[in-house]
Amino acid sequence: MYKVNGVAMPTPKSFNVTISDLDGDSNRNINGDLLRDRIATKRKLEIEYQPLNSEKLSLVLKAISPVFINVEYPDPLEGRVLTKVMYAGDKSIPMYRIIGGVPKWNGLKFNLIEK
Repeated sequence: MYKVNGVAMPTPKSFNVTISDLDGDSNRNINGDLLRDRIATKRKLEIEYQPLNSEKLSLVLKAISPVFINVEYPDPLEGRVLTKVMYAGDKSIPMYRIIGGVPKWNGLKFNLIEK
């Protein structure tokens, strides 16, 4: 589904692409019309996993830990696979129990945001 720095990641439970416009100095004129200064269009990938084994969980977390990463993903606007420089937002990793002293994690959820 997607790759980080050339390494294929496990298939997520959900994968959502958000396309956001970044505006500079936008305001409205005397007629109430928007005078918009769009300076860029950026992507955010919302990724969620079902429970992963420790090896796969570690693979994903280590892959997204650098400050910036190259992410290859299917882009709905362009209709093809793109590679963008991104960074990972907060990572949510809920634990559901400990078995024999080993924590069991109930999935992983994070966003990858275009630089």
